Amino acid sequence: MSRARHDLASVAERWMREIWAQRNLASFDELHAPDFFDRSPSGRGSDRNAYRAGLEELFTAFPDFEASTEDLVVDEANSKVAVRWTAVGTHRGEFLGCPPTGRHITFRGIEILRIEKGMIVERWGEWDGLDLVQQLRA
Repeated sequence: MSRARHDLASVAERWMREIWAQRNLASFDELHAPDFFDRSPSGRGSDRNAYRAGLEELFTAFPDFEASTEDLVVDEANSKVAVRWTAVGTHRGEFLGCPPTGRHITFRGIEILRIEKGMIVERWGEWDGLDLVQQLRA
């Protein structure tokens, strides 16, 4: 594995481990460039602060949220990493307009991260929102 490929994979693995598996936002600023741009803002702003606020909202609604990486694919030529993930959590706070249900929810999604100089500069993300809403309202 080339050094560049390893470096890209390491940033994405750390992002998944610290932010998405451990809900540790202490490393958020180390992982997201100051000019970070979220290409999938879901009705919120696209900058780093808006993205962080979205994470805080998610982790408040699902305080035991924990994601795991299913696949991680590195595109070294374009400095991008694709991550397919699955996550679980218990619905303890309002989310997507749904009051807390106490239900154990499963999330599935895909992220594409563009990484420069060891930091995430762009993110595209898609998750199965229909499945999630169905679980919340079941």
